[in-house]
Amino acid sequence: MALQRSSAVPLAGAYAALIVYASLYPFTGWTVPGVSIWHFLTLPFPRWWTGFDLIANLLGYMPLGALLFGAMIRSGEGLGRSMVVAAVAGTALSFAMETLQNFLPMRVSSNLDLALNAAGSALGAAVGAAVHLLGGMQRWQVVRERWFISHSAGGLALLILWPVGLLFPAPVPYGLGQVWPRLRDALASWLQDSSVADWIAPWLQSDGDVSVLSPASEFVVVALGLMAPCLVAYTISRPGWRRMVLAASAVAVGFGATTLSTALNFGPQHALAWRTPTSLAALVTALTLVLLLAYTPRRATAAIGLMVLTAMVSIVGQAPADAYFTDSLQAWEQGRFIRFHGVAQWVGWLWPYAALVWLLVRISQRDSGQP
Repeated sequence: MALQRSSAVPLAGAYAALIVYASLYPFTGWTVPGVSIWHFLTLPFPRWWTGFDLIANLLGYMPLGALLFGAMIRSGEGLGRSMVVAAVAGTALSFAMETLQNFLPMRVSSNLDLALNAAGSALGAAVGAAVHLLGGMQRWQVVRERWFISHSAGGLALLILWPVGLLFPAPVPYGLGQVWPRLRDALASWLQDSSVADWIAPWLQSDGDVSVLSPASEFVVVALGLMAPCLVAYTISRPGWRRMVLAASAVAVGFGATTLSTALNFGPQHALAWRTPTSLAALVTALTLVLLLAYTPRRATAAIGLMVLTAMVSIVGQAPADAYFTDSLQAWEQGRFIRFHGVAQWVGWLWPYAALVWLLVRISQRDSGQP
């Protein structure tokens, strides 16, 4: 099996990028340290630590180790070499992050974090090896060949990341991709003292007087937001009943992820607050439409998916942030969800655009390739 055909490859790359983001956030205040950048290696382990920090640093690198092992073993490498490369690569990434944290006054380099990250990478590789020895990867390959076409790694990675993006607060349920307000504010900040500030300022003004989206617009966003992953799944699966199962699974997974996100932000007692008559009607409509498309050729579903995603991000980009949504973002960015902030935020922002690129690639290819 070629390395690029394994979904573990893009997932490992995405997970490594998110580790970099979480380790160096907020990327401000870079200064040259007054001591050697490797000084933290010779210090005794810190006296003050919490059990949560220990578990987070250990478990945080386990998925990376497991994904790297899976990518290596699927490329044809031996068991021992795959384990060593996965463990060493995870340790090297952790060492690079701890070293760079010397230049950030808001972050503290720690040899204990490095040791736990290295142990997590090795443990993740060991878990991957155990799954491989027990035949888990072989069974997954059989299932994948029955359900999906060849060269489906990118699509599978998108489907796995979609519920992660739903965990970050969205202005409308299932409405991923609202990156323009943050991009607009960042551009305005960068250009405020430049010669083009006056010329470009009108384009960067926020629509502070815009009311919330109408029920019709909210209906459309929710429906399109559910249709998008279903159509991505259709481009890598055989027409027929398997697509119907995938669509039903997307409904269940999306419902669970959105409910969990609401519970994390507003408390378990409000977990189903997002379930309004408008959103439920939109979910039923979206499921009906994608079931009707279950026998559509793959290139046609990719074309429909492009239209669906384009329409969704266009409407979501116009959605203002109400008071409750602003409070949700502050809870994630400044409060107890800061450790998950980078993961869900970036996936939620970029997923629709990555899916657009994927669908464009599918359209450019022949409608062939059987499971």
